Order: sequence, then structure tokens, then C-alpha cells
Amino acid sequence: MNHVKRWEDIQIDEINRMDARAHYLSYPSRKAAETGDPANTHFYQCLNGTWKFVYLEAPEYWEEGFYLDELDTTEWDDLIVPSNWQLQGYGKMHYSDLWYNFPINPPFVPTENPTGIYRREFEWDRKADREQIILRFHGVDSAFELYLNGVFVGYSKGARIQAEFDITDKIRQGKNNITVRVFQWSDGTYLEDQDMWWLSGIFRDVELYSRPIAGLYDLTINTLFDQKWQDAELHVSVKLTNQLGQRIEYELIDQNGECIFQLEEDADHPICQTISSPLKWSAETPNLYHLYMTVKDNEGKTIEVIHQHIGFRSIVVSGDTFLVNGVAIKLKGVNRHDYNPKTGRVVSEEEIERDIIIMKQHNINAIRTAHYPNSPCLYDLCDRYGMYVIDEADLECHGFELTGKYDWISNDPKWELAYVSRIERMIERDKNHPCIIMWSLGNESSFGHNFRSMAKRAKEMDPTRLVHYEGDRECEVTDVYSTMYTWLESHGNRRTMDQIIENSKKPHILCEYAHAMGNGPGNLKEYQDLFYKYDKLQGGFIWEWFDHGIETVSEDGEVYYSYGGDFGDDPTNGNFCIDGLIMPDGTPSPSLLEYKKVIEPVQTECINLEMGRFKLINRYDFLALDQMELTLSYFEDDKLLESSTIELPRIQGRETAEIQLSQVPDIGKVQGAKYFLVFSYRLNQDTPWAKKGHELANASFILSETEKQPKEYADGELYTTKSGAFITVHGSKFTVTFDCVKGLIKEVTRNGKVQIEKGPQFNFWRAPIDNDMYLLDDYRTKYFMHLGHERVRNIQYDLKDGVFEWQTDTYYGTTNSSWYYQLHYQYKIYPDGDIVCNISGIASGMKENAPEMIPRLGVQLQLNKDFTDVQWRGRGPGESYADSKQANHIGVYHKNIKDLFVNYVKPQENGNRSDCDWVSIADQSSNGIIFTTNEAFNFQASHYEVHDLEKAKHTIDLKPRDYVVLHLDSQQNGLGSNSCGQNQLKKYRCTFEDFSLSFKISFYCCEETSAVELGRIG
Repeated sequence: MNHVKRWEDIQIDEINRMDARAHYLSYPSRKAAETGDPANTHFYQCLNGTWKFVYLEAPEYWEEGFYLDELDTTEWDDLIVPSNWQLQGYGKMHYSDLWYNFPINPPFVPTENPTGIYRREFEWDRKADREQIILRFHGVDSAFELYLNGVFVGYSKGARIQAEFDITDKIRQGKNNITVRVFQWSDGTYLEDQDMWWLSGIFRDVELYSRPIAGLYDLTINTLFDQKWQDAELHVSVKLTNQLGQRIEYELIDQNGECIFQLEEDADHPICQTISSPLKWSAETPNLYHLYMTVKDNEGKTIEVIHQHIGFRSIVVSGDTFLVNGVAIKLKGVNRHDYNPKTGRVVSEEEIERDIIIMKQHNINAIRTAHYPNSPCLYDLCDRYGMYVIDEADLECHGFELTGKYDWISNDPKWELAYVSRIERMIERDKNHPCIIMWSLGNESSFGHNFRSMAKRAKEMDPTRLVHYEGDRECEVTDVYSTMYTWLESHGNRRTMDQIIENSKKPHILCEYAHAMGNGPGNLKEYQDLFYKYDKLQGGFIWEWFDHGIETVSEDGEVYYSYGGDFGDDPTNGNFCIDGLIMPDGTPSPSLLEYKKVIEPVQTECINLEMGRFKLINRYDFLALDQMELTLSYFEDDKLLESSTIELPRIQGRETAEIQLSQVPDIGKVQGAKYFLVFSYRLNQDTPWAKKGHELANASFILSETEKQPKEYADGELYTTKSGAFITVHGSKFTVTFDCVKGLIKEVTRNGKVQIEKGPQFNFWRAPIDNDMYLLDDYRTKYFMHLGHERVRNIQYDLKDGVFEWQTDTYYGTTNSSWYYQLHYQYKIYPDGDIVCNISGIASGMKENAPEMIPRLGVQLQLNKDFTDVQWRGRGPGESYADSKQANHIGVYHKNIKDLFVNYVKPQENGNRSDCDWVSIADQSSNGIIFTTNEAFNFQASHYEVHDLEKAKHTIDLKPRDYVVLHLDSQQNGLGSNSCGQNQLKKYRCTFEDFSLSFKISFYCCEETSAVELGRIG
């Protein structure tokens, strides 16, 4: 007879686990409740810290006696709780997005089932005659058994939701022993196949506390506005363990400490109190009231006091929109995992608060708890700081997709208990948080009977919120139509946003879009423009918040971040876990800055530039703009001409207004200069998440630009010499040497120093970005884009009228390609050392065989390594690309070359600056080189060749070259989001087509003139 293992029995969701209930604290007095400190509750002890630990390859290796009270554990290892044991040296690190790490044969898991046995002691010296003593585990992966003093207490599954156990009859005075046996794999693992590292153990807090048995077991709070969204009803109902004639005194206090109402009722009698015009709660206006509930016995003595934050808000569906407090809000959201690069899924309240503060500072207003309930403190913080939350059940069965029977267990009624339990426990725990606007049934698990049961149960438990699940493609049970990575432009059979706009009858959100993997995503503005244009499109959630790199230290002491495959894990999705808006060390990525700009709360549009008339669009749903001040700054290139701060008109949420600027400085006097007007919208007072002066939005306009000053060349003498295959042009204090075989500039010297070590050479390859992943096989094995070859056809040169002219004609193609460029290089060298370069290309050959996109069109040079001081006029200060440049305005910027580099966890193309008309690079000895043009170009400067970035797996693999690599491009391909989403939009693609690139190279002394002055000369 086969023995059914407890951890493989789908009919056992728990043993002796307490019924799920709201997460709140119970205090012995009103004074204690006002502190909000768990230490001031009836009794509280955090059991985090050092536990004794044994790691087993399978639970059966120690089946009996591991829990015995008298067991000697002195030889056991020490392990910190909370932690993930893989990050403490036990078991194997493994990352996968999709696959289960064992055969799919539900509910069975491998016999080799890593198991951790935890043990610790605690002292108990209280009398608890009228108290219930509870052990609470906030998160244990994947399933666990609990023992106290050698006696079995209970069992629980569902890794990322709290489990409570009543130990009142098992605790003893004095020393007590807790033993916890944790199984890495269980039948619950089939429901926990999320895109993240497989990490095990007790990873959230463990708490010991007590509650009065005559107190409240549970409480449910709802708010409901009237049809005018003016007055609200506050509904409170409670659940008692024992009916003993208790009464409850309710007191609602506003933010100023004023009492709104006070009443006393029998405890088993729900209350419904009308509140006249309460301040509403939203992510923009997180107004919270304080509800104190004092539970009294039949003699009027206080049993307990509970303090609960109340946020007055209602959510309803109206036609094809959902309304929060009467407004079809826009979600500007992000998907968030629990993550820390050192401790895995162990995150502190301080780290979660840091995340929310950074989100608020970057205009993010919503979190999807992808893909499991988070620690209770997250919801408290979202209530307080203001953040909409889609609370998602701990449920994902993604690996079944590859079996051809995606709904294998989702449509199997035998699994209904496991599915429904997860939504019930989440709703019960989190139901009293105003921040939560939707309950999500899970993620990427197909659809079927069990999801219908979950949705039904969710509506029974809480009809006041919406039900979400992207896998319900027909919106059979959900209140919103949710999709992932829906494309903007048609591509094969892919669903597109225009189809949703035309056909959807329900409100729509993108629960995941714009995959923030590596350098990208692009196209954020196009999505946001659609969200604003159509009420039914209510926003979306970027995938995702954090790069999930594991902090690693090299032998040389250099910190880098590991990802899938670095630990021998197989199968793995490699660096697919490096896909966040912030890097593992918490540094905001360029994509976060771009997202902040795209979702900024104020958009500025020019009506009449000369008259100083502008339109301001308030993109808040509720807030007026009077909490900001506007600073106007006028620049002549990098020179600030004037700056002033003005008060904004009281533009209400979703409204627009025109402003008239009273004074515009007298500008436009210097030929070749550009004049900019910069709008900066900043907080005019401190907030909980940012100080006064924090910038929330900005805009920049070019007020005036004129043609560059024509350069007049003075007479001078040039002469040439020839040595073998090289011709050198000599001028006063400079030489330019050409290679007659390759047709290129070999080097340029000035004042005896080689400043250009290799002249311009055509290039259309860039280091692949993560969003190129589905192009790379063709790029490398079909088009051989990385293997360029140039054949020189003809070289001509002449020294005439004091100007040396060099021309080269070449073919440039790739290995085995039938398509190629016919290139023409022209160089003119003037007596003062200026080099005017014109490179043009004609797309030739069998053009039908060329790829749809090519990475770039431009040239590459090598400069002396001492040239590290970079200045430019174009977009900045950060990197920018055709479809990701909203956050970077045109201006004059100055950086060290190392600061142009973006240190992505997996090295790739980075650091491009777009829409430039000049760039200068100087050394510390006042030598400068400036590249100027009359047409916009892209530049990139670094100490790495393209193939250095391409070959490196990690940042520590990059070794700087002993020269500067400079790219000047007429075009750079967009970024797209095609690691998981829309590829480059057609308008942002660099394609195989004719091109030209012209620029002038000038050499100068920084002590005699400036790059800004030279940049004004044509």
C-alpha cells in the first residue's frame, strides 16, 4: 500500500492552523494602543534571531525524534531566522521563470526533498488564564510542521501568507522548545511556480503573542459613499471567540485629533455610522482616520483596545471604467517582489518603506504584489503613504503551460480546496486596508473550475472590491479586463491595444507591460498617451521593480551580481531575473527616470512660444496643483540667464489651464547659441516621502536657435609625406596620418601627442541589449551582424589651395551576406587642423535579404585614454534612445566619461546620448577635441569596445581599454520591450537604408576657448 505523505496530500491544507483573520494588534489600554508598538500589546515576543538548524536531503532521513523535548542540539548548526537557507550555504541556488524543478506529476514531488529542521528555546513566565497564546509565522516556504515541547502542534501550506497556531494548552512555565520542520517541495509547490529564485525556509517574522479570549477574534471594516460621493457610511462588524455579553465602545478620530463620533454597542451588533463629508482616501490624498475599539466585559471593564486606520474610499464599476471615489483613476504602477540581493526574499519593514518612498518620489501610485501577499507592513505603509494595491494570491502554475494542458490542476475540482484557501486567507488578513482596490486570484495559471470558485468566494467575502485575474481571458468572473504585454503595433496574431479599445466592454489594465530588463524598456510614452486618451484604459504595471541579482564578491574583492546559471542551476532563464526599475544595490535605473517623466503629474504644452503662453495639464486624478511651485529658468546654452519661481493656479485634478509668462529675457543675441526655457515643478512643502523642493515634473523648450557661425579659415601651409602604405599630412603643430590600404585615418597628433589613435570607421553593430534576445539568433547566425568586413575599392587624395582632401570608396558587408553598403568617406583637412568628415552609404546588393532592423548607423573612433572630460549639447544628462528619451532634455551637459557608462548587471549597449549637435572630449592638460555638426547625431563614449560588452557576463568581466572608444551615429535603433513585450515601433527602427553623416573635428586648448563657444561654429 502506498503511503500518502502529508506534504503531498492535496486534501490537507492545514492541521490545527487557526482560522484566517484580519491582521491587527490588541492592546490592554487606550494609552497602549495609541503607541502602535507591538511591545505594548498584552504580550509580544519576536522569535527572530539565531535558531539551531539541521539540513537534510529528504525528510525521511530523520523521521522520528527530531522534535523530542530532551533532544541535544548542541552539535546543530546556527541559522538566522528569518532567512532563505540557500543563501546561508544549504542546498542549491536556482532561478527559473517557468519550469518546475522536478517532473510534473501532481501532487507528487521528488523523494529528494530538501528539508530544514529549525529549533529554538524561549522562556514563558506569565499566567494566561484568560488569554490565548499564539505562534504566528508570516512566511515559510513551502510547507511546514510545528512542534512545541516534543508535541505536534500543526501543519500549514501556502508559503507567503501568515499561519497562526494556538499553543495555549501546550506552553509551559519556564523553558519551551519550538521545532519547525520545513519542506522545500510540497503539493503546494505546484501552486508556487513564480518567476523568481527558488528559495526555501522561514523567511518572514516568527512571533509569539497573546490575545484575551474574551476579545475580538476578527473584525471587518468597510466604507461606502453615497451616490454623490459626498457622505460615507462606516461599517464595522466583529467576530467573537466567546459570547460573554461584551460591548464595544467605538471612537473615530480625525487627523487633527477631533472626535467625529463616539458610541457603544453590543459586540455582536454591527455598526453603520454615517460620516458627513469625510476626507477621502486615495493614493494622492491618503487621508486616514483613527478608529479606537474598546472591548468591555459585562461589568464595563476594558478587555482590549484595538486601533485601526480608516480610509474612506469606495470602488465601483461604471460602464467600461472602474471608479475610486467617483473617478476613473489611472494606475501608474509597478509589479513588486520581496527582494534583497543579500538575503533573498527576506526584507525588513525599513526596506519596504524605502521602496515605497522611492516609488512616490518617481510618481508611481500603484503596486501589484506579484505574485503573492506581501508582509503585512507593506499594506500599512501603502495606507499611510498613499499607494493603490492589487493584492495577489500566492498562486502560479506556469510550468503546466509547457505540458499542453495548462489547466491541468486549475480545472481539476480535486484542487479546489488549495486554490480557494489561498484567496480566503489573503482576503481575511488584508481586508481592512483602504489601499487595496482589487483582489487578484493569482498569475499565469490558465483558467478553470478552481478560479471560478475563487472568484465566487472573493465576492462572497468582500463585494466592495474588484476581482482581478489576467488568466480569465473572457472576463467570465473578473471585474476588469487584464492583459499582459499587449502590443501597440500589430505583429502576427498578437493582440493589440487598438483591439482592446474597440472591443472591450470592461475597464482594462495592463497588469504587466514594458519589461524593464537591462537597457529599456522603450515605448513608455506611447502606452501612457493611450491611457490618457481613453477612459477605459486605466493604466498598468511595469514589470518589475527590482533586479534580482545575488550580491557576489570576486576574488579581488569586487562586488557584482549573480543571476540564473551562475550557480550551476539547470534549467535556468539566466539573467531574465535582472528586469527591474532599480538595480540590485537600490540605484534607480535610467528606465525608472524615464517612467517618472512619462507619468509625471503635470504636462506642459506650448501654445505660443513667442508670447509665453503655455497649457498645463494636471494629470492627478484628485489633487490640485497648488502643492507645487513652478521654477522657470532661461538658459543660453549652459549659462543661466534668469530664474524665477511662480505660484501655480489652482488647477484641479484632471483639469487644464493656460498660463501667461509675464517676462521673457532678451535672448537670441549670440549666433549659434541655443536658448532654452526649463519648467521645473517642485513640492512647495515637505511631505512624508519627499522634502520641499523635490522635483516631480519638468519640461524644456528651445526658445531660439540660429544657424551656426560660419568658420573662416586663415591661410596656412600643409604638406604631405609618404612612408610605405601611410601618408601623413603636416600642419602647424599637428599631423594626420592616413592608411592607404584601409583607407582610414590612422592617427592624429597635436603638439606631439597622439590624440586620435584611430579615425572614423563605419559600424552598424552594437552590443546586444536584453530586449534584442529574440533577434540575436538571426543577427549572429543568419545575418552575422557582428562580423563586419570592409573592402576598399578606391582611394583618392589631393592637396589643393591649402586644403588636403582624402576620399575612400568601400563596400561594407557581413560574413556570407548578399546585402551591403557602398560607402564613401571624404575628409578635408584645413591648415588650422580642422578635419571635416562626410560619410555616406548607399544600401545595396540583395536588399530583400537584409534584416528588418540594424542596431546603428555610424562610425567608431579611438581617442587617447587621457581624454575623459566630456561635454555636449543634446539630450541629457542621462542616456537616451529614440523610444526612451522623455526624461532627458536638450541642453548643455558635462560629465566624466566613466559617468556616461550605465553599469547594467549584464553588460550591454548603454550610455547613448541623442539629438546632439556637438560633443567635446578633453584631457587634464587642457587639450580638447570637439565634434560638431549641423544635424542631430548620437554619441557614445566609453573605455569598452562593443565586443567587450557583448562577451562579458558580469560587470567584473569588463576590463577598460587603454583608449577611449567614441561612437558617432546618425541613427541608433530604439530599445523596445521585446524581452517580454512590444518590439521597436516602426518609427523608432534603424533600418537598412541610405544614410549620411557629416561632422567636423576641431582641436583646441581649453584655456584659450571653451567647447560651448566652439560648438556655435559651423
